[in-house]
Amino acid sequence: MLGTLRNTTFRHLFAAQIVALLGTGLATVALGLLAWQLAGDNAGAVLGTALAIKMVAYVTLAPVAAAIAERLPRRAFLVALDLIRAGVIACLPFADQVWQIYVLIFFLQAASAGFTPAFQAVIPDVLPDEDDYTNALSLLRLAEDLEQLASPMLAALLLTVVSFPVLFAGTVLGFAASALLVLTTRLPDRARGEPGRFWADVTKGIRIYARTPRLRGLMVMEAAVAAAGAMVYVNTVVLVQARLGLGEESVALAFAGFGAGSILAAFLLPRILARLTDRPVMIGGAGLMVAGVALVPLVGSLVGLVALWALIGFGFSLTQAPIGRIINRSARKTDRGAVFAAQFALSHACWLVTYPLAGWIGAGAGLTAAALVLAAIGAAGLVAVLRLWPTRDAAELPHDHADLPPDHPHLADHGPRHAHAFVIDDLHSRWPRAA
Repeated sequence: MLGTLRNTTFRHLFAAQIVALLGTGLATVALGLLAWQLAGDNAGAVLGTALAIKMVAYVTLAPVAAAIAERLPRRAFLVALDLIRAGVIACLPFADQVWQIYVLIFFLQAASAGFTPAFQAVIPDVLPDEDDYTNALSLLRLAEDLEQLASPMLAALLLTVVSFPVLFAGTVLGFAASALLVLTTRLPDRARGEPGRFWADVTKGIRIYARTPRLRGLMVMEAAVAAAGAMVYVNTVVLVQARLGLGEESVALAFAGFGAGSILAAFLLPRILARLTDRPVMIGGAGLMVAGVALVPLVGSLVGLVALWALIGFGFSLTQAPIGRIINRSARKTDRGAVFAAQFALSHACWLVTYPLAGWIGAGAGLTAAALVLAAIGAAGLVAVLRLWPTRDAAELPHDHADLPPDHPHLADHGPRHAHAFVIDDLHSRWPRAA
């Protein structure tokens, strides 16, 4: 896995991702403390609203940002968004009203909605070999998991010697360092496609998703993953402190169990995918998550909860890390950025639904009811995946374009009936069907 880091460009991008993640983790802690300073006992409501704003920005703006990205140089686009994020974070310590936090969070997440899919779309061009790309996906997954463990500890260490606004300064440095590292790379040129109308490019990724069987299956799987994941992220603190009667340190241990399971899966994933295809691995991972949530009502100890959360974390990594491989083989290079943005938006739309659902049911009907409802949603999603994602999912799909004119360049490249790895989304919409 570490051999992938011999590629200088990926090494710089990976380092940029690490420092940006650490900065984001520090900002998460600092934002909670700022919310407490401004809102006191209502800090939870402030953070919940900020989380909702984050999801809305991701869902609505990611496809728009992808269409903008297609019209701008890659490196300049990524660097600019990192600097925008640094600038927004630099303003947060000066916020003295709750509404100011909401405005700044919206702009911060709007920049992230552009940066993340664009960053994801660059990696397969940097590492065209699928084994190298798989290793890179595992490393990136590992970095995200380790950040969840390292950032709170780093924040706690810093807070012993400085006040919490200084954490925002660490975040600014993280995004600035990320911009500098991206600036030092030589990114491959973006594949150039036929120019399209802006709003058509905004919806292009969603249209490709809707017309590609494996991507439709992937989308339903994301709903199952979000249902299971929401139980972990929303209700862990309630499970530990209300049901088990334990303290804050036990909450940290429960989350550490989830992270440890995910890290283990990230380490094992390249070997697993060398023996199995993506479909059974991802479906198996989602199945572990759903089964784990269904077992929550039986948990009676911290050890049991940590073990169950580790199982769910293992399944989480199995479902999330291979996503880039699926998108990479389901879209042309010219469409890759749009499809990554569609994945980003659609997956966060699922979380936007399951996050409040997990909280509302847990608060109103109890944790057992929340677990069973979310497990039922996940199980329904898994059944849908089995129907939508073909078992024999060939990388190259045979198809024809009888409705295209004889001089169309796609026919010149491939012939009237052919097989290749990409689903051509908008050819039919550009040419009228022959009478």
